[in-house]
Amino acid sequence: MTVKLPEYYFRVRENGAFVFRVDGENRQRRIELEQIAAVNIRNGEIRAHGDRELSEDDLAAIRDWMERRKATLAARDIDDILRTVDHLNLTAHWAQTRASDEDLEAVTDALLLAMHDLRTVLVRKKAERVQSGA
Repeated sequence: MTVKLPEYYFRVRENGAFVFRVDGENRQRRIELEQIAAVNIRNGEIRAHGDRELSEDDLAAIRDWMERRKATLAARDIDDILRTVDHLNLTAHWAQTRASDEDLEAVTDALLLAMHDLRTVLVRKKAERVQSGA
């Protein structure tokens, strides 16, 4: 059974990835990863590793990965926010049905400040969108 390996492997890091060329067609029949670049998603920078020059195919594959990665991260952000909404609902139910006075005393101030901050930001951003006609 032969497995087709991808041409590139992206080792994800916090703000991008290290890019490796995958070689599975060598004499030892081992998979070898040769680092060819470092990528920064935040500023779009692609730096060749060492004194290597990246081919147009390399750059095209890296740019394609960067676009897909940005889309993945954006989708995760929205999913995280929607999970937060669920968690706020669960927190409200907990506070109403199961929380003791001591429990509420331990979390109320922190929750109220965080919710006030969030509400302030959301109201301001909503007003900006309404004013701009968006």
